[in-house]
Amino acid sequence: MLETPEAVRQWARERQRLGQRIALVPTMGFLHEGHVSLMHEARARAEAVAVSIFVNPTQFGPKEDLTRYPRDLEGDSKKCEAAGVSVIYAPQPATVYPPGYQTYVNVENASKGMDGDRRPGHFRGVATVVTKLLALFRPDVAIFGEKDYQQLQVITALARDLELGVEIVGMPTKREADGLAMSSRNSYLSPGDRQRAVALSKGLFAAQAAAKAGETEVAKLIDLARAPLVAAEIREEYLEVRAVGSLAPLTRLENGVQARMLMAAFLGTTRLIDNLSLP
Repeated sequence: MLETPEAVRQWARERQRLGQRIALVPTMGFLHEGHVSLMHEARARAEAVAVSIFVNPTQFGPKEDLTRYPRDLEGDSKKCEAAGVSVIYAPQPATVYPPGYQTYVNVENASKGMDGDRRPGHFRGVATVVTKLLALFRPDVAIFGEKDYQQLQVITALARDLELGVEIVGMPTKREADGLAMSSRNSYLSPGDRQRAVALSKGLFAAQAAAKAGETEVAKLIDLARAPLVAAEIREEYLEVRAVGSLAPLTRLENGVQARMLMAAFLGTTRLIDNLSLP
């Protein structure tokens, strides 16, 4: 396990000297099968796989769940080993942001709206820590999950705009048997809330089915996705349809324009997000 930037650079230089491709899977730990699927994809794409485990304080707001975010480094290490991961990078916050730290990365357009509006500063923190990780490891490819879809667009943009020379790969969301998107925050849910939480994916799949059947009016698709939330008495934060890539808001599905429906909702104090493609 690596804990310092110097150790990471030494590890990466050695892999490069050996002519090995490097794949990076950035995480905040408390790993589940969704994370493991990213590791397997990384193993298929590179000889050397690195997983970072770091609960990044700069992407949490003052009233968010930084202190209670679930952590299990020992369990995470076992999952990484079983998945064939080459090395884990698990630094302390003071290592990533030492005294006097003052440099941050801001991705302008992809950070606007949705989580960008509801969580001020969140994507600045995400973009900064990911840029630091990419600069340290210099990977050939970095693997992320599509559940955090807006985050994926932010990271894709920063890698392109800063010419970091890394391929950013988004992998489909892994779901529980009942459809709920896998998330570390699912561990916060009470048994009753866990049963209600399936309303998020239920609504998304209903909207997707309607779009496949020919419905093009976004307002009607949103109503379909909202109905299960209302029935389960879940507090919606946002429910929107955006164009893939640009994240431009859409009012109608059109031929040639790939679309994504994205939502965030609260069950008590637990905030969950999910998204699904619309044909």
